[in-house]
Amino acid sequence: MASSLTRSTDLGIALLRVSLGTMWIAHALLKLLVFTLPGTADYFGSIGFPGWVAYPVFTVELLGGLAVLLGVYARQVSLALAPVMAVVISVHSANGWLFNAPGGGWEYPAFLFVASLALWLAGDGALNLRSSRRLIPAI
Repeated sequence: MASSLTRSTDLGIALLRVSLGTMWIAHALLKLLVFTLPGTADYFGSIGFPGWVAYPVFTVELLGGLAVLLGVYARQVSLALAPVMAVVISVHSANGWLFNAPGGGWEYPAFLFVASLALWLAGDGALNLRSSRRLIPAI
């Protein structure tokens, strides 16, 4: 019983990891393909951030999403990505709950934030390419 539960848990975590990585990639590609990177930089400037920050944020989201998707230090990468969404939540919190509200709400960023923390807590899951014991919770 314990081994099937462990296998089932590992597969469930892998499903979370692949889904989360895909969502991080989609969030990055939205900046590139829909808003464009210069447009994203203009938006960052309009909310008080230096416009150039849009470029490293895009890169971190895209490469981080790929790492999570493939299971390359997924726990650590998820932990590193969480603060990005914490900032996004703070930027969009005044716009209401739904992300399709004018200016974007906080529900989608909040889900990415919580799911990233959940993956950090849960582990890398099955079928990961590379993992590490560093920066994992001692719970």
